[in-house]
Amino acid sequence: MLFWLSSFSEAFGPLNLFRYITFRAGGATVTALFFVLMFGPAIINLLRVKQGKGQPIRLDGPESHLAKRGTPTMGGLMILSGLLVASLLWCNLGNPFVWAVVGVTVGFGAIGFYDDYLKVTKQSHKGFSSKARLALEAIIAGIAVYVITANFPPSLAHVVSFPIFKEAAINLGVFFLVFGIFIIVAAGNAVNLTDGLDGLAIVPVMIAAGTFGFIAYLAGNAIFSNYLQINFVPGVGELAVICGAVIGAGLGFLWFNAPPAQIFMGDTGSLALGGLLGSVAVATKHEIVFAIVGGLFVLEAMSVIIQVASFKLTGKRVFRMAPIHHHFEKKGWQEPQVVIRFWIIAVILALVGLATLKLR
Repeated sequence: MLFWLSSFSEAFGPLNLFRYITFRAGGATVTALFFVLMFGPAIINLLRVKQGKGQPIRLDGPESHLAKRGTPTMGGLMILSGLLVASLLWCNLGNPFVWAVVGVTVGFGAIGFYDDYLKVTKQSHKGFSSKARLALEAIIAGIAVYVITANFPPSLAHVVSFPIFKEAAINLGVFFLVFGIFIIVAAGNAVNLTDGLDGLAIVPVMIAAGTFGFIAYLAGNAIFSNYLQINFVPGVGELAVICGAVIGAGLGFLWFNAPPAQIFMGDTGSLALGGLLGSVAVATKHEIVFAIVGGLFVLEAMSVIIQVASFKLTGKRVFRMAPIHHHFEKKGWQEPQVVIRFWIIAVILALVGLATLKLR
């Protein structure tokens, strides 16, 4: 919204600042952070009153988690409110990539909210039907991928590029729609699985958002993208503003989610943020790099898939408990140890992902 102030820069020179993505990304970060810190306590109090017993705690999980009974969930509402206010305020709302990413974020957030609502009201871990949930996610992701590809240069519309190799690319044709849907839906659910300990999911999400905000800025700049030999996607740099808003809202949420957490993110936040990151990856043509940067989320999801497959095929479990962060808790790691060590892994993977930009 504030982007349009740049139209009056001839009358008042300083308004030209609103043309710059870097300035607006910084503004979105500060706005989202301020919003969440300002309204966070009121949201927490409201959710605590409405939810009563809070998020149900698994009895088969680590014993230390039983002390978290009564903690409200749906903290994603705090993140999404700050994120959306900042994005709508600082983004160029005439940019179709912005609306595609916002659409996925809101749509996945709504699905997560309904899932959280069912869990809280029924005091059960069984929320929304998994098949119905995945179907809705796929529909939302499909619409977003269609909008994104419709605004790509024709030569890039259905292409998947590979890091490190200069000209390695595969044209998937119409199957790119399926590929894009998979990336977005998988990202949403992988972040959802990672959200199991205080602060565990939000920091890697912010790290990935910062990384992809930088990638979006480079991919949307003809000079930088040509120098780095990455795909130039006109207009995609605007997504750096949304990524800035994610960082600001995430920092504000972490203030309340730091151990011992006053509120949990819930599916409301984890599904939405994962979907947001996945859609940014598709829009920037860096889907493979996302698998590196978001490698922690991939690890968490794969641990669940391996555990389920192993148990069904052999009757034995590979891990003491899945997702894998619970496995380390069962081995005797304290919760802060798991969380901080996983943060370190997320930072390392982000640096590896960024390194691929120059190794071409």
